[in-house]
Amino acid sequence: MSKNAFSLDGKVIVITGAAGGIGMEVCRQLGGDGAKLIMADIDEVGLAAGKAELAARGVSAVTFKANSSVEADVIALFKFVAKEFGMADILINNAAAGTHTPPQDTTLEIWDTVIGTSLTGYFLNAREFSKLVIAAKKPGAIVNISSIAGSSAIGRGNFAYSVAKGGVNQMTRELAIEWAKSKIRVNAIQPCSVNTPGWRKWVETEGEKAKPLMELLVRGIPMGRVAEPEDIAHAVHFLASDAAAMVTGTILPVDGGNLAYNAGGTLGDY
Repeated sequence: MSKNAFSLDGKVIVITGAAGGIGMEVCRQLGGDGAKLIMADIDEVGLAAGKAELAARGVSAVTFKANSSVEADVIALFKFVAKEFGMADILINNAAAGTHTPPQDTTLEIWDTVIGTSLTGYFLNAREFSKLVIAAKKPGAIVNISSIAGSSAIGRGNFAYSVAKGGVNQMTRELAIEWAKSKIRVNAIQPCSVNTPGWRKWVETEGEKAKPLMELLVRGIPMGRVAEPEDIAHAVHFLASDAAAMVTGTILPVDGGNLAYNAGGTLGDY
């Protein structure tokens, strides 16, 4: 393996949901390695702030307002990419919508919003990305940000979100097979709870009510902590790079052992 196999220098990378949280940390990580970034999100204020921060770090980034669940927006995004860059080398599908609504109270509107952003949006972006890569006859890579909720039920009204993430996992496998001959690698990452600004805001808002849930979450993670955004970004970096040239169709948990840990298991203290 080349010593530069992890390098993303000069790569053109589209990141959806780039205005904050995991998406912004991925921009810091990949942009810091010399990649050219196209930051897509519906949050124009967040995009502007993110672009300014990256510029201060010497990172090349452009922004594009797009709603991943709206086909016309996604098509416009990749037309912009084609015009400005010719093609994209890498797509990071990260934009997502969630809910904490019991299944019996989940309206069609809630369902459509969550599935539209967290599953259909991944498909739309992957489809438009693939057209550019296939036309250019060059290799490409897609990294889908999934969740442990896509493999193991977590309850607490995450029904629609978990179903969407389960769909992302199978979409990842199917696209990996469909596009292997076109040299487009497709992989996914499954984070556990991640210490993003949005997650911290939820904890602060819930106050004392959040403590029992926090204890429950950490108790289920053998490594004893929730993930940091950097943990996810490092995994994205690997899967996006040539270091993962033989990796496709993989669903990679970045969860401190959460999915591996049986609910009735013990951590060596038996």
